[in-house]
Amino acid sequence: MTADTPKSLVLVRHAKSAWPDAPDLPDHERPLAERGRRDAPLAGRWLRDHGHVPDRVICSTARRTRETWELASGHLNASPPVTYDRRLYGADLRQLLDVVAESGGDIGTLLLVGHDPGLWELALHLAGDRAGDALERVRVKFPTGAIATLAITYPWAELGAGSAELTDFVVPPRHGRPHHY
Repeated sequence: MTADTPKSLVLVRHAKSAWPDAPDLPDHERPLAERGRRDAPLAGRWLRDHGHVPDRVICSTARRTRETWELASGHLNASPPVTYDRRLYGADLRQLLDVVAESGGDIGTLLLVGHDPGLWELALHLAGDRAGDALERVRVKFPTGAIATLAITYPWAELGAGSAELTDFVVPPRHGRPHHY
C-alpha cells in the first residue's frame, strides 16, 4: 500500500452503557445497558454490509468498549486483529492522532472503538471545514453506538486538520425513529 492509496478510518463510539446500582464501580468498569447490548450487533452488521470490515481494531480497555466490540465483531464474518489500548479511555484529540499514527503501516481499514468527546473531536478535526449532511450531523452530536467513516489518502502518521473526508455517519435506532443501521 502506497502513501496515497485510499484508506479508511472507522470510529465507533461504544454502545449505550449502564449506570449500575453499585456506587463503588469505577467508570472504566461500567457495562453495556440492555439497549447497548441490542445496538452493538447492529453496528457489526452495518460495518459488514457497507464494506467497512477492518484490517485492524484498536479498542479502549473500558468494559463498555470491549463489550461493544465483542458483540459487533460477531457479525463481521471476519476476525481482524484487536489491540486493547488504555490510551483510548479518556483520550483527547492529540492522543487519538498518536494512536492512529502508530498503527500505520499497510493497514487499509483501521477501526477505533472509543469514547466521547475524543472520537467526536477526531472526526471533526480530520473532516475539517467541508460541507455535507454527515458532517453536519457529527457537529451536532456523536451519540453512543454511532459510527463515523472517513476516507483518507494521507499516510496514517500525517493525518491532520482537514486531511480526511467524512463519508458516512450512522447512529442506532432510537425510540421509534427511523432505523439508521
